[in-house]
Amino acid sequence: MNNVVGFIGLGSMGLPIATNLVDGYKLRVYNRTPEKAQSLVNKGAELANSPADVVEPGGVVISMLANDQALEEVVLSEGGILEKLGSGGVHISMSTVAPATAQRLAQQHEQQGSYYLATPVFGRPEAAAARKLWICLSGNEAAKERVLPLLNGLGQKVFDFGEQIGAANVVKLTGNFLIVSALEAMAEAFTLAEKNGIERTQVAELFGQTLFACPIYQNYGRAIAQEQYEPAGFKLSLGLKDVDLVLQTAQESQMPMPLASLVHDRLIAAVAKGRGEIDWTGLALGVSEDAGLK
Repeated sequence: MNNVVGFIGLGSMGLPIATNLVDGYKLRVYNRTPEKAQSLVNKGAELANSPADVVEPGGVVISMLANDQALEEVVLSEGGILEKLGSGGVHISMSTVAPATAQRLAQQHEQQGSYYLATPVFGRPEAAAARKLWICLSGNEAAKERVLPLLNGLGQKVFDFGEQIGAANVVKLTGNFLIVSALEAMAEAFTLAEKNGIERTQVAELFGQTLFACPIYQNYGRAIAQEQYEPAGFKLSLGLKDVDLVLQTAQESQMPMPLASLVHDRLIAAVAKGRGEIDWTGLALGVSEDAGLK
């Protein structure tokens, strides 16, 4: 693989991922707020003035962006990456977006002779920094083989879901649905305990060590039990965006998801109360309020 890698999007996830690349690759980076790139520039990365400027024709570009609209703008707008990426180029898209968006962008890439790979990840910023992400992957086999060494250096394991481009995005959405459902369940369980005079943290500790001894229940459970919703590792507003995508995909698949609808309403209520910038574990505040505790 060419040693030049472009990277677009230096938010809470993008920055630690890019930081892990800067030592092994010649990195060109773009972010709408250039100041966020300074730490990378200090380590030798080159700061680009537009998405297209990160592109090495026929090379590899990684994007980690907040939503479908931001991704489409980076690819398709004037100054975007698509035309310059050209024949043989590979776009590694780590954003959580709709499967339909991934499929549409993959077709646009194919028309230019390049490849779009869906590579959404599981893990918070601290996991990204520690190279402990779980990476989902789908797309063209040759393109995947080309970038697999790069992806292996960013996480614990890469899970390949075949050539159907939207497959990895579906898996990512199902995972986020499972997480947000667990957040709601823990919030309800801990609040029930609190209403009956039992310390929330004791309940979280029990279940985190026994029936639900896994990172989601241990780490998110601790935050919900201690009611620590800031700073945000994953903003509540982004959680709402992802549940919107879950329900959109479910509708397109004729798949009823009543639990997704429930947590969707919980997240909408939280955003309406001005809580979009806190961590998505903050949906638990609404459970406490419903129980008369806030």
